[in-house]
Amino acid sequence: MTTIAIRPATPADLPALRTVMDAAIAQLQTGFLSPEQIESSRAVMGLDRQLVEDGTYFVAEMDGTLAGCGGWSRRATLYGGDHSAGLREPRLLDPATEAARIRAMYTVPAFARRGVGRALLAHCEAAAKEEGFTRCELMGTLSGVPLYVVSGYSVIEEIEDDRGGAPVPLKRMGKAL
Repeated sequence: MTTIAIRPATPADLPALRTVMDAAIAQLQTGFLSPEQIESSRAVMGLDRQLVEDGTYFVAEMDGTLAGCGGWSRRATLYGGDHSAGLREPRLLDPATEAARIRAMYTVPAFARRGVGRALLAHCEAAAKEEGFTRCELMGTLSGVPLYVVSGYSVIEEIEDDRGGAPVPLKRMGKAL
């Protein structure tokens, strides 16, 4: 069995992370979203450099190869990338009363269904718990929901985000740690 190594993302990783995100959006949502919805989803998904700066974004590698990325946040932004209009909320969350955010989970398509997402999710949950959070929330894409359900998340709210044109269905999900 191949080991999944997880390390903090660095600014030097940003170009590779963008490539991973682009490939995951384009390929792993096929079968869940129409081509128009996949294109539209790019308006609200993608890289959030704040996570890298905060030290809460991680790279997963298998045999030294980038296999995925994902993170968590102590900030109020629930989802979206640097370019996502109207989604940025940099306020720090209160671990005693608010849920940490699981953010920007992406797997390289060639590594899908090999435990990369599960390993990143567990790593992020453990880090949030270590900082005193007792809950996590995330905004799941339809392709990500199966992972989150088997990991103990339940749906809080269903929305459609149409800022990119075609409405993209998303599910806000939560879990007690």
